[in-house]
Amino acid sequence: MNPTLILITGASSGIGFHLANYFEDQKIPLILLDIQEEAFKNHFSSQATTHWVVGDVANEESWKEVLDLAHKLQLPISHLINCAGVIRPGFSYEFDLSDISYHLDINTKGSILGTTLVGKEMKKQGFGHIINISSLAGLAPVTGLSLYVASKFAIRGFTLAVAAEMKKFGVIVSVVCPDLVNTPMLDLQLDYPEEAKLTFSGPKKALEPAQITEAIVKLMAKPKTQICIPEHRGFLAKFAGAFPEMAEILRNSLEKKGEKNLKNYKKH
Repeated sequence: MNPTLILITGASSGIGFHLANYFEDQKIPLILLDIQEEAFKNHFSSQATTHWVVGDVANEESWKEVLDLAHKLQLPISHLINCAGVIRPGFSYEFDLSDISYHLDINTKGSILGTTLVGKEMKKQGFGHIINISSLAGLAPVTGLSLYVASKFAIRGFTLAVAAEMKKFGVIVSVVCPDLVNTPMLDLQLDYPEEAKLTFSGPKKALEPAQITEAIVKLMAKPKTQICIPEHRGFLAKFAGAFPEMAEILRNSLEKKGEKNLKNYKKH
């Protein structure tokens, strides 16, 4: 499916920012949705094919503004990539109650709203591809990040269900589950060494946003319902999610590895 108009949320930083820059370089028409207006003005003001909406992904009105803009451009929406996401590490016996809405509104509700509203547009036109960003934490429990895990499990489950519903209308729905990525969300977790140590239990070096962009571009060309990045870590996460008691046996060694890796990240 050749892109005609791509919608990207969370385009002010991280994965969404890298994706937006990649597609902007390709001169593909874009609509970017994010709450950070200054980032748009500083980084996306030179291309006539790039448009943005300053808004909250958890707000229905922001999505209506996006759709109104798409209609004005008179371009069919070929792709929606929901990248907007947040993380605030914390154990269940310590996090603030406000953190519940914080995670579920942005990580889950935002993607559900976008998938639902844009999905209806795609159903009418008979084509389209929606890509929701979950996480390996959407496959396996990660202590210290229970709210993030909940939000990512939810969007992964929602995406898989909607994928089956929309297939008969020519609309593809995919979920992407990456390992730790070198974004501001990684930097934030460095300040939570106890809560986030399992996050850093994988390879010594995090994935780069460019690797996620490459995987998503491949996914657009050859769609699948779910991909994990990297696949071998996805297999381990699936195992841990399916057999939590057995995964507990490995927890101590993984936490020790995570502590070591986290200290190395701080040094650099």
